[in-house]
Amino acid sequence: MRVPLSWLREYVDVAPGTTPEDVLASLVSVGFEEEDVHTFDLSGPIVVGRVVSFEAEPQSNGKTIRWCQVDVGEAHGGIRGIVCGAGNFFEGDKVVVTLPGAVLPGPFPIAARKTYGHVSDGMIASAKELGLGDEHSGILRLTELGLDPDVGTDAISLLGLDDVAVDINVTPDRGYALSIRGVAREYAHATGATFRDPGLRDFEELQQPTGGFPVAIDDAAPIHDNPGASEFVVRIVRDVDPSRPTPPWMTARLTLAGIRSLGILIDITNYVMLELGNPIHGYDLDTLTGGITVRRATAGEKLATLDGKERTLHAEDLLITDDSGPIGLAGVMGGGRTEMGDATRNVLIEAAIFDTVSIARTARRHKLPSEASRRFERGVDPLIPFVAARRVADLMVELAGGTLDTETGGALFAEVFIPSIELPKTFTAGLIGVDYSDDEVVGALETIGCDVEDEGEAWEVIPPSWRPDLTDRWTLAEEVARIHGLDRIPSILPTPPSGRGLTPHQRGRRRVANALAAAGFVEVVAFPFTTEEQNDLHGSATGEHVPSIRLANPLDGQAPYLRRSLLPGLLQIAHRNVSRGFTDLALFESGSVFTPDEGVTYGTDTVPPLAQRPDEQTLAALHGSIPPQPRHVAVLLHGNAAVKRPGGAAAPYDLADALGAVRTIAAAAGVQIDVQQGQRAALHPGRTGILTVRGDEVGYVGELFPAVAEAADLHGRVFVAELDLDGILSLVREPEVSPSLATFPAATQDVSLVVPADVAAGDVRAALVDGAGQLLEDLRLVDDYRGAGVADGSKSLTFALRFRADDRTLTASEATDAKLAGVAVAAERFEATIRD
Repeated sequence: MRVPLSWLREYVDVAPGTTPEDVLASLVSVGFEEEDVHTFDLSGPIVVGRVVSFEAEPQSNGKTIRWCQVDVGEAHGGIRGIVCGAGNFFEGDKVVVTLPGAVLPGPFPIAARKTYGHVSDGMIASAKELGLGDEHSGILRLTELGLDPDVGTDAISLLGLDDVAVDINVTPDRGYALSIRGVAREYAHATGATFRDPGLRDFEELQQPTGGFPVAIDDAAPIHDNPGASEFVVRIVRDVDPSRPTPPWMTARLTLAGIRSLGILIDITNYVMLELGNPIHGYDLDTLTGGITVRRATAGEKLATLDGKERTLHAEDLLITDDSGPIGLAGVMGGGRTEMGDATRNVLIEAAIFDTVSIARTARRHKLPSEASRRFERGVDPLIPFVAARRVADLMVELAGGTLDTETGGALFAEVFIPSIELPKTFTAGLIGVDYSDDEVVGALETIGCDVEDEGEAWEVIPPSWRPDLTDRWTLAEEVARIHGLDRIPSILPTPPSGRGLTPHQRGRRRVANALAAAGFVEVVAFPFTTEEQNDLHGSATGEHVPSIRLANPLDGQAPYLRRSLLPGLLQIAHRNVSRGFTDLALFESGSVFTPDEGVTYGTDTVPPLAQRPDEQTLAALHGSIPPQPRHVAVLLHGNAAVKRPGGAAAPYDLADALGAVRTIAAAAGVQIDVQQGQRAALHPGRTGILTVRGDEVGYVGELFPAVAEAADLHGRVFVAELDLDGILSLVREPEVSPSLATFPAATQDVSLVVPADVAAGDVRAALVDGAGQLLEDLRLVDDYRGAGVADGSKSLTFALRFRADDRTLTASEATDAKLAGVAVAAERFEATIRD
């Protein structure tokens, strides 16, 4: 909302010397946001001149210029020669002259310059050049504006070009501030200055006719039980002269407020809308057929609006109609057939109150936001239409030469009932945290216009008619805090309740994320939406169809399902990075996946009431209405782990790096993860490992199948791993803490076992661990050999074993016996033999 300060001063006392920045600071203190300061961006000397004479001089380019002699007053050099290309002025006319040294909007500096064979010592200005309009209709003739100032008078102050406007952001709940009336009231709240309400006029003073022009509201199907129009006031002004110029002060104020001047009749309706906050529409009375009816549109009905577009109407649209059909979209935009124009002689003025929901829907449905809809959808003071209609009529009489018809008019209105709000006396201080006295609470509420009655333990508060946002005790308490200053609210953090901090699972998730980040992986967050095909490919081991959750209102119609795996999102992010030249990627994500059970329908139509805790049965039903959502962690590797450098070739990522990420996750989670060869539909056969913890499957690791990588536009080898993080953390055991550090030396031995090639190394390792007993401290696979010296169909697995006792130094024979005990178990299970 742009507020010209000269206009603001009419309704509130602004102290001399107050700058626009001071005004903005005061308005910010009562809850508005500062936007900008607007001026006409010009500077003097710009004065009134009189055209003494001129000579028309045709030019070779076909243009005719005038060599003018213009008197600008003795103080400014007397008569000056000025070249002008316009032809709409005459000898003796008083005009606006910009002298050398002046700067016009643009910026456009003025200087004496030689042109068309003359030295032009200034410029005769048009309204557009002065910033007073967009249309270049020729030189601004002051006599046309009804002005006859002395020659040499400062034209900047004469035309109101020295005015300035402050711009504030008005939040949707404070629509009353979309008016000079509302902002002036708020400025008075902020500064304590005297406020003069332009909306206070007695009904008798308004001389409102009660009949003579038929008006009806026919809304048989209101929205949300609210009628489309609750008030409709009609005034008639006859014998107006639409050719009269808009006064400079009004043009300047409208321009600063961001409204283009469109002629005296339309300018007056816009001026009153900005002044009082009630949108006004004027009709050419002679183009109306019969009376006015407010009704809903019928299907297929059409209306040509003022912007020149023919619109097909919706059955919910609220219309202004006469006997010929629609003549306007109520509260949004008028129709072209009845608009005021150069031929208008009699004007019908409409001031109304329309339903906020209906206006908002119509404006959005037709993509037609307007200054009127912006105010109506936020709520207009229901007591202002009579005043607004009369204010427009008075200005049309004063400025357009019309005559107010006091016999013909009309008004439909309902009684304005504003329910009271109970405000307990201890509520405001308890909510805001400031010990307000009773006098401070009552004073603040009365300052904003409330009626307050003391009922003992509470106050009964009736909000003012212009504040539809005050609906409960919380909004009243907020007003008390706003009026007395938000800086009074102490910045004291509440003491948190005692607790044990993060849960074990939360700590585990953080450890895993921190460990992966420390290992060089970059954490990413992908959208949890994918396709059914991607869910089938990555969400199951074999690629068969699995149930997925489809969104009722997806953001992307091509990805309407919730993910069963993190890999589709990682592949999208990898593709985006590769397409931008980032080819070496080590990514990870930790997030929820959605794994519905086959045949189960999820969702609920029952929403528990607000402001109260649901009971256990309701909570159980809500939890049962959503699918399982375990948290997974996944990694993706693509490109090089080490780039090419002097003395070394590039080292691409391989399966060992993916296994290293799995070991990092296992160490951070506190579990031992075993790897066994397996299969996944999206992974390369023979390069896929199934991850288990004590026999429970928790994920997989491997190389992406080349065709799958190509489908994601990833060229080269891609390695991935995905683990059920919640499942892993649920398998974590309490660590067995040794009472002291080991003080005896370890005994190390190696063993190479020949086993069938299809036997997994992890199974052989497990057999050695089971057989070696408690003396075995550590066991690692160090070699997998297949070749000369090993029979076809077999392989040699070499393990490094470390033994230690807590109470003695082990002998070589004790370590050997433990090793051979493990070998015996491996021989029993897999026919393992010690390699010679």
